[in-house]
Amino acid sequence: MVTKTLGLIGSGMIGGMLARLAVAAGLDVVLSNSRAPETLADLVAELGAQARAATPAEAARSGDLVVATVPLHAYDRLPAAELTGKTVIDTMNYYPERDGRIAELDTGELTSSALVQRHLAESRVVKACNNIFFISLLALARPSGSRERSALPIAGDHPDAKADVTALLDVLGYDTVDIGTLADSWRSQPGTPVYVTPYFPGPPPWGANQEAFHRWFHETRGIPVDAGLVTELTAVAVRDHLGERLPDTSKYE
Repeated sequence: MVTKTLGLIGSGMIGGMLARLAVAAGLDVVLSNSRAPETLADLVAELGAQARAATPAEAARSGDLVVATVPLHAYDRLPAAELTGKTVIDTMNYYPERDGRIAELDTGELTSSALVQRHLAESRVVKACNNIFFISLLALARPSGSRERSALPIAGDHPDAKADVTALLDVLGYDTVDIGTLADSWRSQPGTPVYVTPYFPGPPPWGANQEAFHRWFHETRGIPVDAGLVTELTAVAVRDHLGERLPDTSKYE
């Protein structure tokens, strides 16, 4: 399937960067958030004629592919009926400090994406774009064939859906590494080796104020992480260590 329109449910840090990459690649985007379409006026104006704002249900109906990029605690508000039959890209991460404790995730009974798939039973959920900081996501995109091309891990239970997401990410500027099913998607969650830090040129100033924090990223951008390194890092992930989390980046997603 060729993606011509990307729907976004959630238009924050990650959603906004994916929208920018999509418009740069010539796609149309339909943006939404939990408030109202008019609250996205500035972002729509920045993106231009290829973008419009809508409700989450409208974004779900309009997208050839749909990105779900809301705080995980709001996953059950995703419009399941409108997403029936759709491939849904799940960028969400579990942060107990923000989302509250979810027993099935704490025990390892489910991954966060399996939880989303259970809610979206008639959709095809693919985990992607959850392991990279939003500024790095925009800064590291490169054309196919570039020596500085980075890769992102993806996971899902439906091969055709993963192929569609792979094709989209290729257009947006990234290679992909298939790390398995949704049950395997924990390998790219917070606290794993492939999460965020490989794309950084050095340790970020986590304790700095927001202005200094953003200045650091704009000045340092990021470093390419190729498919080989993503494969190595996801292979050595240990699920028992997921509690050893990095500083909470949820406020920047």
